[in-house]
Amino acid sequence: MSTEVTENIDSKKLRGGYYTPQPIADFICKWAITNPTQKVLEPSCGDGNFIESAIKRFKELGVQDNQLYGLIQGVELLEVEAEKSKARAAKYGLNSDTITNDDFFNFILEKNGNARYDVVIGNPPFIRYQNFPEEHRVLAIKMMQEMELRPNKLTNIWVPFLVIAASKLRANGKLGMVIPAELFQVKYAAETRVFLSNFFSRVTIVTFKKLVFSDIQQEVVLLLCEKNVEENKGVRVIEVNDLKELKALNLDQIQNIEVKSLDHSTEKWTKYFLDENEIQLLRRIKADERINPSFDVMDVDVGIVTGRNEFFMMNEETVSQWKLQTYTTRVVGKSAHLKGIVYDETDFEANVAAGYPVHLFLPEAKEYSKQPKAVKEYISYGEEKEYHTGYKCKIRKLWYITPSLWSPDAFALRQVGEYPKLIVNNTGASSTDTIHRVRFKNGANAEIVALSYLNSLTFAFSEIMGRSYGGGVLTFEPSEIEELPLPILREDHTINFEEIDALMRNRNIEEVLDIIDNELLINQLKFNRADVDTLRGIWKKLSNRRNNRK
Repeated sequence: MSTEVTENIDSKKLRGGYYTPQPIADFICKWAITNPTQKVLEPSCGDGNFIESAIKRFKELGVQDNQLYGLIQGVELLEVEAEKSKARAAKYGLNSDTITNDDFFNFILEKNGNARYDVVIGNPPFIRYQNFPEEHRVLAIKMMQEMELRPNKLTNIWVPFLVIAASKLRANGKLGMVIPAELFQVKYAAETRVFLSNFFSRVTIVTFKKLVFSDIQQEVVLLLCEKNVEENKGVRVIEVNDLKELKALNLDQIQNIEVKSLDHSTEKWTKYFLDENEIQLLRRIKADERINPSFDVMDVDVGIVTGRNEFFMMNEETVSQWKLQTYTTRVVGKSAHLKGIVYDETDFEANVAAGYPVHLFLPEAKEYSKQPKAVKEYISYGEEKEYHTGYKCKIRKLWYITPSLWSPDAFALRQVGEYPKLIVNNTGASSTDTIHRVRFKNGANAEIVALSYLNSLTFAFSEIMGRSYGGGVLTFEPSEIEELPLPILREDHTINFEEIDALMRNRNIEEVLDIIDNELLINQLKFNRADVDTLRGIWKKLSNRRNNRK
């Protein structure tokens, strides 16, 4: 291992900021290690929490200190952490070669040969691809490619740790790891979800209602995977409140928890928080040819990136102070400034009166010397503050000109608290990148699409197709909104747009859903009441789950 590389690695950065709480390591080892002769691999053992838990578990199974040698293999990149692991193993009589100070991927390739293990345990580093040392990163990606996987530069390094360690399991092997909850939902983990569903017969996922790592806001799950089981094949999700509840979880009772059929596709796994009948309803709807994705009626794009909102975004007072009335354009900067399902002149004036930054600095796209006096003064002020040195600004030909400025037909919320919505834009305003911009197509009527969006079917799928990272907020990329199933009201519908807008401004979402579900899902598409109630229940269950995690 290169001394130069390891000297520049901060242990917390490399390990994603934390080590595993002992109750989690103990639980995983108790679940995974059930036989006193099993061979165990820990691919990123850090300071040895899992190593010590594994040793204690073997001792519970009757293994004496002098019988431990050869049962456990730990690997750790950082020398100082590897020494800590060796010291903990030595307390039980294990010599130093139980822990190998090396890059895990190099260890597998150069030193491990054809060794196979009964159990893989651990908490792999949760860090971005580009932050992992290049020499180790290149090797990890190469090894994944040899497994016919196709990682990209968005891949977090926990992914190769997981799949390459799993590949070293024997035919009836088990894997227990601490993994980011983003496994359920991010696109870069889609291939990993397919791998897990194909490689393992049964996947059990333990989630927490409360964050269990005190130093970070990272939501994690315990991934418990088994190869070649004979019964109860599929996936199940178990939710516990905290570490205390985890310690009280009866492993025998886990076997009685419902196992759902495992989808061998790249679809997100959030749906596995649902009951089997709820999952099957969603699958039937996905196959319903009457219900098309949103991209049939709209294109969704990101909002503008100013590079420095403090400079470019202005309230009315700032515009007057710098005499820039003719050098700005309208903009919306926060979803909270969009109250209903239409943004009109009355809304714009209300936001002006509230002192919100509703103006975007936008002089003509010409050189500084050709700008009028007021514009020159404001640009000079920005340069005095060094706003022009920020990355987004300095790569522009003219740093003070925000690119990609166009006014959308509607806005779509990028981040959702309680529920998603589309907002028809009647002001000519654009939006920053906190709000997505929508262009309608194929002759779609803006008001009809905005109304249609407010139904229990689309709401249910939004909770599954969006992403939540533990703070209660549901986040959407433009493509995720475009992929949402969206049934569309007929032109002759009887719903009053102004009435729904008023209800939305008063946050009466249940009443809105009742009205639109009845017209769109029941009267028009002939869904039965039970299925509509189930869809509403799915939305509430998943929405409440993420909001209760704030």
